[in-house]
Amino acid sequence: MKVILLKDVKGSGKAGDVVNVSDGYSRNMLIPKGLAMEATDKNLKQLNRQKANEAQKKAEEKAAALELKESLEKLNIEIKTKAGEGGKVFGSITSKDIAEVLEKTHKVSVDKKKIQLDSPIKQVGTFQVGIKLYTEITAQLKVVIVAE
Repeated sequence: MKVILLKDVKGSGKAGDVVNVSDGYSRNMLIPKGLAMEATDKNLKQLNRQKANEAQKKAEEKAAALELKESLEKLNIEIKTKAGEGGKVFGSITSKDIAEVLEKTHKVSVDKKKIQLDSPIKQVGTFQVGIKLYTEITAQLKVVIVAE
C-alpha cells in the first residue's frame, strides 16, 4: 500500500515521502498513530502543492538574504571604546556589541548568534566580520574599532 509519511518514520522514510509499505503496517501502525495517510490522488496533489509552496518560500528567503548581503557589505560600522596603550581595548567587543551598533545606526536587525567572530575583538583597528544570513550566504561587514 502506498502512503504519504506525515512524520519521520525510522526504517520507512522522512516526512513528505511517498513510500510503499505492507497493508497491515499501514492500517495498524502508521495511519492510526498519525504518522502517515493513504496516498490518494487528492492527497498527492495536496502534497505537491505544499512542496511547491515551501520551495517558493525558500526562494523568497534566499532572495531577501542576498539583498541584505549586498546592503550589509556596503556598510561600515564604527565602534568607539576606551583603549589603553598600544591600542589595546579595555574589555572586548563581542558579537552582541556589533549587533547593537548595527541596529542603532543602520536599523538592520541581525541576531548576535549569526555574527561569526572567532574571538572577541580586543584591539583597535579595522576588522572584517562574517554574518551568516542564510545557508551558504555570508556577508562580510567592515567593523572599525576606534579609541575614545
